Amino acid sequence: QVQLVESGGGLVHPGGSLNLSCAASGLTLDHYAVGWFRQAPGKEREGISCISRGDSDTYYVDSVKGRFTIGRDHEKNEVFLQMTGLKPEDPAVYYCKARYYTHFNPIQLIDAMASSGPWGQGTQVTVSS
Repeated sequence: QVQLVESGGGLVHPGGSLNLSCAASGLTLDHYAVGWFRQAPGKEREGISCISRGDSDTYYVDSVKGRFTIGRDHEKNEVFLQMTGLKPEDPAVYYCKARYYTHFNPIQLIDAMASSGPWGQGTQVTVSS
C-alpha cells in the first residue's frame, strides 16, 4: 500500500524555521517527482514546490522562493521542505504528493498531483509571536 506521511510541523515565531518531511512507504520516492502543497483556513490548497527525479530541477512558487528549499534524503526515502524566514502568511496544513512523469513540467505536475489520489493527514505549521 502506497502511503505518504507528512511530519515536522509546529509553532514558530515569525522569522523562524521548520523542516518538514514527507516519508514514503510502498514506493521509492527517487523514481517520482514530489510536490509540497499547503492549505490555509478558508483558502484553496496551493502547490508551493516540486522536485524532479534525480534532484536536478526544483520549482518554487514566488511566495516561498528564496525561503524554502526542497530536497531528498535518499537513504530515508523521504523528501524534505526546509522552511526559513517564516512569515505570518505561511501558516497552513502542509501536504506532499508524488507522481511519475516523463517530462518535468512542475506546473503540470502540481496540477496532476492535486487532482489525483487521496491526501495524507498533512502537518500543521503555525507562525505566531
